[in-house]
Amino acid sequence: MSRTQAPLNKDMIKEKKETKEGKKKSVKKTAKTVKVFDYDKKQVYPLAEALEMVKKFSHSKFDAAVEVHLRLGIDPRQGEQQIRSTVSLPHGTGKTVKVAAFVTPEHEAACRASGADLVGGEDLVNEIKQTEKTDFQVAVADPAMMKQLAKIAKILGTRGLMPSPKNDTVSVNPAKAVAELKKGKISFKNDDTGNVHVLIGKVSFDSAKLQENFSSLLEAIKKVKPASAKGVYLKNITVCSTMGPGIKVGL
Repeated sequence: MSRTQAPLNKDMIKEKKETKEGKKKSVKKTAKTVKVFDYDKKQVYPLAEALEMVKKFSHSKFDAAVEVHLRLGIDPRQGEQQIRSTVSLPHGTGKTVKVAAFVTPEHEAACRASGADLVGGEDLVNEIKQTEKTDFQVAVADPAMMKQLAKIAKILGTRGLMPSPKNDTVSVNPAKAVAELKKGKISFKNDDTGNVHVLIGKVSFDSAKLQENFSSLLEAIKKVKPASAKGVYLKNITVCSTMGPGIKVGL
């Protein structure tokens, strides 16, 4: 038994037409939001020119971060070829870092004076153990507190917040560590593909400041080259803004 389709009245035909026109308009509007960047993606640019392009191509409404992405000639599967270190950027990152200091009573006043946002000992450890809240981006500790931190090692570790001597966040002088972090000291390490990703400032920074921060980072990367790494160490370097295209930088 066949079904017969009900005839469309004038109102229904008008509604369909308006719907189609609305879809076309939305497609055109979306197409206009696609940004075209006029540069050669395969070309390698001098650092100064690359940074100027990064600033030029950043169209975000906020002050975007400037990022450096390095492809290293390491085997991340080998423990001795893992890259992990710190670097003090001369002009900071432009990002406010919230620091927690897990210290014994004799270090508390000095850490507060150095700018630590959260300071405490066993009381702070117990608070985090109970609430599981970690309202900070970096944690430092004096060696005497490491046994206490074992209570919340799982919480801190899964969030990348566990203090470690490898990135200078476990120190006999925690106040100094706090001060360096507040001034722009950052840590970096390779990912599972052997790449390193680091923030070196904001688009609003002068190009000269971005260049100095970049140079400091590059020197730090070179210093930690694994002895067992063979072949080309610095394979590729790219700079970009948070939402901008990647620009290759000459080595």
